[in-house]
Amino acid sequence: MIAISLQSGSNGNCIYVEAGGLRLLFDAGICGADAERRLAQYGRDIRGVDAVIISHDHADHVRFAGVYQRKYKLPVYMTPQTLDVSRDRHRLGRLDNVHFFLSGGTLKFGGVSVETISTPHDGVDGSVFVVDCGQTRLGILTDLGYAFEELSAVISSLDAVFIESNYDPRMLDRGPYPEFLKRRILGPGGHLSNHDAAHLLKSGGRLKWACLAHLSEHNNNPQLALQTHRDILNNGLMLHIAGRHMATGILTV
Repeated sequence: MIAISLQSGSNGNCIYVEAGGLRLLFDAGICGADAERRLAQYGRDIRGVDAVIISHDHADHVRFAGVYQRKYKLPVYMTPQTLDVSRDRHRLGRLDNVHFFLSGGTLKFGGVSVETISTPHDGVDGSVFVVDCGQTRLGILTDLGYAFEELSAVISSLDAVFIESNYDPRMLDRGPYPEFLKRRILGPGGHLSNHDAAHLLKSGGRLKWACLAHLSEHNNNPQLALQTHRDILNNGLMLHIAGRHMATGILTV
């Protein structure tokens, strides 16, 4: 299995996963041209993608879903509620090939399964995902809300993971965001801090690597996120950063 974060953050999210001959995109928050170009840098053609799977209705995850379908003829998977809200809020345009799933269920693509896990993040019907090819398991865990009870068990089952590490508490407290937005980020429908993510990763005894994702532009930085994780984990786990404006390169599971 391989994975590439094409972009991660409030400016847009999209992760490519290749497993068992299957090619998947998770989220469509970056424009088609950027997704196409960044995949091509690593020898992948966006037109060969088998499915686009949407996590929730926020613009940075769904706004280009219609483009991916109309321009590249890609089938899109999302929950019914996510589609309803996204159409109202983001002007997705025509979508003719939408497949629905219910959060908590499992999508089957031949020998590859995509487990969907409901989250308390403040989207209308958000999910995170585990891709299982029968030999390895990859987690795509962003926009989580808070470290809800099931997460430790999920992470303990994974071989690699993209996990949100959104903010540093001190930077958030001293930063430029208005108080209502700070409360939202800190609240049960918000995001995980560097500390939250690192403590969750302690349960990942079989992890080969973790990629820290969805870093805030104003309330975090890559060096601080990495150092916080290294200090808390103290176990030599390979750590990567999912960039806000570039692809990670190919990560192998």
